[in-house]
Amino acid sequence: MERRSMHRQVFLLASSQALFQTVSVLVMTIGGLAGASITSRPELATMPIAAMFLGTALVTFPASLWMTRVGRRTGFILGALLGAGGGFAAVAGIWIGSLLLLSLGTFFVGAYQAFAQFYRFAAGEVADDAFRPRAISFVLAGGIVAALAGPLLGRFGAGLLPVEYAGSFLLLALVSLAGAAVLMRLRIPKPGKAEKHSPPRRSWISIVRQPAYLIALFSAATGYGVMILAMTATPLAMVHHNHSLATAATVIQFHVLGMFLPSFVTGSLVARFGVVKVMLAGVAILAGHVLMTLTGTGTGSFAGALILLGIGWNFLYIGGTTLLTTTYTNVERGRAQATNDMTIFAVGLASSLGASALLQAFGWQLLNVFLLPWLAVAAGLLIWLGHTRRRHDLLAT
Repeated sequence: MERRSMHRQVFLLASSQALFQTVSVLVMTIGGLAGASITSRPELATMPIAAMFLGTALVTFPASLWMTRVGRRTGFILGALLGAGGGFAAVAGIWIGSLLLLSLGTFFVGAYQAFAQFYRFAAGEVADDAFRPRAISFVLAGGIVAALAGPLLGRFGAGLLPVEYAGSFLLLALVSLAGAAVLMRLRIPKPGKAEKHSPPRRSWISIVRQPAYLIALFSAATGYGVMILAMTATPLAMVHHNHSLATAATVIQFHVLGMFLPSFVTGSLVARFGVVKVMLAGVAILAGHVLMTLTGTGTGSFAGALILLGIGWNFLYIGGTTLLTTTYTNVERGRAQATNDMTIFAVGLASSLGASALLQAFGWQLLNVFLLPWLAVAAGLLIWLGHTRRRHDLLAT
């Protein structure tokens, strides 16, 4: 692909990422609060957020396989339209006080997320080898807009209509429609004849049992699971500790900036220091998040912890994506990418569904301490992979 066209496609994908991520962050900001406003059972408050991740986990695999036949553009546009429909359904759910309908709406937002998660892979597909890590990073950097817009729209929309939070989901639907409009301009080649001359396609089990594939998947799932668990619990924990919705929204903004601002340099760091070292740094930063939660329940402690949570996720997620792209060929990408993302969002589903119950049972600080063994396992696997690669390089020379 011509360099100018390559950069244009990456820019469109980054713009689409900004709009999609705004939708996702909006749900994460007010989904639990909206659920709590229409249910008398506190343990079900985060059901709308869990439904979003359920939609992503269930739709990811079929979405990936379908796009290998019809192309990225068609799939991406359909995903954005599903998000718009989900937003309108959520408005209706809040309006009539139905947690089930609200959760059905966020389920379709999750389907939007299932398609949108492949924006980063699409960036890797349109970029050449030298630009690929940066292309993936730049697309994820589109989330910087979401850091500001998601919580802002969630808070602004909360009082926009007579029923609290209905306006937030109306704005979500409109942002999804804007995403579909941007994606109409995308031009990514469909799988073509060149793929027929690629190396033979391996079986699914041969792909996923590669150590590098499994470690990339586990590391990305760790970053996502830890991040979703803490992020979902944060607004509820802050309200419990007498912080306002406006303060909670500001902390979420800081968190999402932490998630995406490093994207401008993460690709360069991967190119310079290697993917394993960057991912290990991500694990260490997530451990720093846990330690920061132990400093108290003031605004500064919440904000500092959530910023570290975002940065750690960024390093693990971009690093994991980059590592994953080295483990499959072009004709294998559909199943390889789908398995990775479906697993990640299954972990995200479990984390979001359990966040409210764990918060009630253990409190904010102890909930985060329980994340340390998980992070220790991820660090051990990455250290093993780095050692194995160094030994292989020495033997090769």
